[in-house]
Amino acid sequence: MAMAARDGDGWVECRCGGKHWGKFGAAGLLLIRDSQVLLQHRAPWVHNGDTWGIPGGARDSHESFIEAALREAHEEVAITGDEIEILTECAEEHGIWSYHTIIARAKNLCDPIAANQESIEVRWVERDDVNSLALHPAFGKNWTQLQRVIQTLP
Repeated sequence: MAMAARDGDGWVECRCGGKHWGKFGAAGLLLIRDSQVLLQHRAPWVHNGDTWGIPGGARDSHESFIEAALREAHEEVAITGDEIEILTECAEEHGIWSYHTIIARAKNLCDPIAANQESIEVRWVERDDVNSLALHPAFGKNWTQLQRVIQTLP
């Protein structure tokens, strides 16, 4: 089966006054395991580089936000949908642009690695220790709300 064209890469000028990556929005995967979350140390050369966040990126026009998050997680940390259980989805809406965080639980066989040049490393981090890292600005802004959502999950 041929792969669909990647048409989502690009910046969007937002009404909030900022620029956001992803012509059709963006998505990321927040992977949890017990009291830990998987974080990606972003390479210095990427936008907001040398910060910690979750694997993610631009959504293509033909993808759902879940499909985009899973594709990006596969590209960046070498996991597949079979290795996780999707629990919920949180959206940050900006009208013309949105970012969807897909929260999923890692299954026992899930073994993420830094799979491409966008990552310096990936690491399981205790949820209480996340704020001690230099966080990607958008992830840092949303972390408190995401923690609240995680705490409500079975």
